Amino acid sequence: MGKRERILLTGVEGQVGWELQRTLGVLGDVYALDERALDLTDVSAIRNTMRATKPTLVVNPAAFTAVDKAESSRDLAFAVNADAVRVLAEEAKALGARMVHFSTDYVFDGTSATPYVETDATGPVSVYGASKLAGEKALVDVGVEALCFRTSWVYAARGQNFLRTMLRVARAGAALRVVDDQLGAPTWARALAEAVTVAVARDAFTTGAPVFHLTGAGSCSWFEFAKRIFELAHIDAALEPIATSAYPTPAKRPAFSHLDNGRAERELGIALPHWEESLRLLDPSSVT
Repeated sequence: MGKRERILLTGVEGQVGWELQRTLGVLGDVYALDERALDLTDVSAIRNTMRATKPTLVVNPAAFTAVDKAESSRDLAFAVNADAVRVLAEEAKALGARMVHFSTDYVFDGTSATPYVETDATGPVSVYGASKLAGEKALVDVGVEALCFRTSWVYAARGQNFLRTMLRVARAGAALRVVDDQLGAPTWARALAEAVTVAVARDAFTTGAPVFHLTGAGSCSWFEFAKRIFELAHIDAALEPIATSAYPTPAKRPAFSHLDNGRAERELGIALPHWEESLRLLDPSSVT
């Protein structure tokens, strides 16, 4: 790409946003905004910020990700995960800017026996999943040049995530009971941000079918993920596998949410390492 981008980045305090602030800097000037600087429930604030900043690229990893809380906060989840996406897309299109957005494996119902491809029928089983699917549809409806990445089980050395929760509980000496019948792909936020930045640099935007799957390679259960975390962190944790039915939550989770990343590799030339390789690179023993 020749000219430097003016990049508006939302959700900079989140796991993916934090990493994108670093990786996107090679492409241009990054205007990184947290929820205090840009309230995504305020449509006027979004429009005013976009028109004042005049970005050439909008990158939106911000989301309402509290899956269980979303069940009792439907309006808030849809405001952030769907309505704000539509407004950002409308403003980006008016400016001639492109947009990168992030979605989730939770747009599927989890009943497949094989990894989901982008064209498979969606069927979210939670408010969170429904709100993220509505955001995807808004992006497509507006027709802005875009890339939308469905990812899963995101973790990092900072923020609220499964990795840090497991380490905190285990280091406190508590026993852990972890679900062993939900299958998906852990995805390191840093690897995701680096791959997305490569796709942006290649100017691979489209108005036709902008949704791509992009997760760590391979798959595992939450129990297997936890077990590997403790092995790499050298923690002898009291860990017991349980069924989903033994750990009821307000929001239902898809039992199988393994995404097929083939399209992103074929068309964008990007792929993430195997989830175990990424976990080794992060080094759980160094995570506080």
